[in-house]
Amino acid sequence: MQTDSGQTVIRVEGLTAVYGEDVILEDIAFEVKRGEVFVILGGSGCGKSTLLKHMIGLYRPAAGRVLIEGVDLSATSGAERRRALGKIGVTYQSGALFGSMTLLENVRLPLEEFTDLPAEGIDLIARMKLHLVGLDGFAEYMPSEISGGMQKRAAIARAMALDPQILFLDEPSAGLDPVTSAELDQLILRLARSLGITFVIVSHELASIYTVADRVVMLDKRVRGIVAAGRPEELRDHSEDPRVRRFFNRQPESEDEAKPAIETQPRR
Repeated sequence: MQTDSGQTVIRVEGLTAVYGEDVILEDIAFEVKRGEVFVILGGSGCGKSTLLKHMIGLYRPAAGRVLIEGVDLSATSGAERRRALGKIGVTYQSGALFGSMTLLENVRLPLEEFTDLPAEGIDLIARMKLHLVGLDGFAEYMPSEISGGMQKRAAIARAMALDPQILFLDEPSAGLDPVTSAELDQLILRLARSLGITFVIVSHELASIYTVADRVVMLDKRVRGIVAAGRPEELRDHSEDPRVRRFFNRQPESEDEAKPAIETQPRR
């Protein structure tokens, strides 16, 4: 559901990510447009979650930068950084709900921390966010009392508490059965269409990618960067890169293709 405006809301420029002496990502660049559902995908260990953490300002790039509506998170501080971070919401793979709080209290928390709204207003907004994700009747439930799919929905409600323009979701379908995963996909599409939220999603679940993604970038750990970008169906059907075709068609590597990757691993 990409919008027609074409306005860039996120720009990644020459980003290099390093852990210790290991280069995880090197000199990657792409843009995310307003209102689209943008998916970062690739095999295990290719740097998907690392890239997301750089995009939300948790990690500082070794080189390059990430701009959120023109603001470089790693180069700002104080009120300017808080304003920039206020434009984004994040959910993590586990949902990361506070187990000692009800769903309502979890969603209320960002409002209590970052606004001066009265308690009644905070309560109303939190209940509205739970309504948006289909959890109207579960406000007083604890996270342990609901299913994994409902926990993911509650985490999205909390991420939307401050009305962010961009939502980052890290492996939202992880650990969910196919039906629950499909329901979550439809929720993402509904929120994108009805609220105009821009989604950046880390995923390797092909069924979800085909359902929700306007565009994708595919990372590969051998090149430490992007090997493909575009619509997932086009990459599946027309890419000339065998790595891309294998991923989108769920095909294993041949022994000859896998062997170099094994041989280049450092000795312990």
